[in-house]
Amino acid sequence: MARRLFLILALFLVGDLYFYQAVTTLTQNQLLHNLYWLVDVLLIAGIISIITMLRGGRHVQRLVTLTMGAMMLSFIPKMFASLVLMAEDFVRLFRGFPARNIYVSEVALAVAAIFFPVILFGITRGRHFYRVKRETITFPDLPEAFDGFTITQISDVHSGSFSDPRGVQKGLDLANAQNSDLLLFTGDLVNNTASEMDPWISSFAQLKAPYGKYSVLGNHDYGDYMRWESDTAKAANLKRLKEIHAETGFRLLLNEAVTIRKQGESLALVGVENWGKGGFHKYGDLKMATSHVPDAAFKILMSHDPSHWDEVTLDHHQHIHLTLAGHTHGMQFGIELFGFKWSPIKYFYKQWAGLYNQGGKYLYVNRGFGFHGLKGRIGIWPEITVLTLKRGEVA
Repeated sequence: MARRLFLILALFLVGDLYFYQAVTTLTQNQLLHNLYWLVDVLLIAGIISIITMLRGGRHVQRLVTLTMGAMMLSFIPKMFASLVLMAEDFVRLFRGFPARNIYVSEVALAVAAIFFPVILFGITRGRHFYRVKRETITFPDLPEAFDGFTITQISDVHSGSFSDPRGVQKGLDLANAQNSDLLLFTGDLVNNTASEMDPWISSFAQLKAPYGKYSVLGNHDYGDYMRWESDTAKAANLKRLKEIHAETGFRLLLNEAVTIRKQGESLALVGVENWGKGGFHKYGDLKMATSHVPDAAFKILMSHDPSHWDEVTLDHHQHIHLTLAGHTHGMQFGIELFGFKWSPIKYFYKQWAGLYNQGGKYLYVNRGFGFHGLKGRIGIWPEITVLTLKRGEVA
C-alpha cells in the first residue's frame, strides 16, 4: 500500500512541476515562486508523514484529515491543468521546444480555477451529498415470490468520522424513504472503537425494513488498526460492537446464513466476516457460512471486501447469485459523468464501485455511506443502493 501511495505522490509531483511552468510563464515575481514551493514542501512533508504512519500501523486522524484536504485542494486542480500543458508539449516537440505560449498557460490556470471550487465543495459538503444508486438484476431461478423484491444496501458508515448529526440524519432519512423490503449493511460501522457509535445508536435504530435488517463486519470493526492495552480490552471492544448491531436493530451475521421467507418461498441470506486479499485479515469463512444452505437455494452474500468475490466466491462449490460488498469508498475521489467512471482505487481493486457480472454471478460494490481519512468526498459521493430483483431470462 505504501509503495502505491509513493507512486501517487510521484504523479502529483509531475503535475506540480508542470503547473509551476505555467506560473513562471505568467509571472516573474520571485516572492510568489518561493511561496509556491514553501506550500508544496509543507504538503509533501504531510503526505510522507501519512505514509510513514500507515507503514507503522499508527493512525492520527486529525493530521490525516487536514493533510488530505490540503493535498486535494493543491494538487488535483494542478493535475488537470497539467493535461493542457502536456498537450502543448506534444506540439512543442515537433517545433524544437520553443518557449511556452502565454495564452496556453492562462488556459491551464483557468482549468485549475474551475476545478478548485469542485474540490472545495467535496471536502466541505461532499461528505453528506448522498446519492441513490439503483440497479435491477434479473435471475432465471429467482423464486417467483421474490420477483420485484427490493434491497437497500448501505456500507462503510465509519461513525468515528461523523461530526454533523443533521448531515447523517439526511442520509438515514433517504435510506428509509426507499421503502425497500430488506435493508443490508456491509461492514465498517466504526473506524476503531465501539464507543464511536454511542452518539448514533438511536439514529441508526430508526432504519426500517419489513423483512428485517442484517449486517456483517468490516476490516475496521475488529480494532486491528490501533494499539490496545491488552487482548482482553480488544476482545471486549468487539463484543460491545456486536451488541451495538443488536441495539440498532441489525442481525449481525458471523459466517452464517438465515432464511428470508415470502409467500411460502425463500432465499438464503449469507454473511461472512471480513476477508481481504493482501495484508488484510481473513476472518471470513464462506464454507462455514453456507454449510447448512441447500445447493439449490437462491443465495445473497454479504461480504465487506470485494476482493473476496474474485478470490473465493466465484470458485465456491455453491452458486452464489448475488454478492454485496463495500470497503473501497471509491477512494472518495474520482469522476462519474455520463456513464464514465474513474477513480485511482481502480488500480488497487478490480471491482471498486457499482455492478459486476461474471457468468451469471453478480457483485455490487457500494461506494460507502460515510468517509474515512479524507473528511469529504470529491466526485464519488456517499451512496445508498437500491437493488430490485427480477425473475426472467437474462438477455
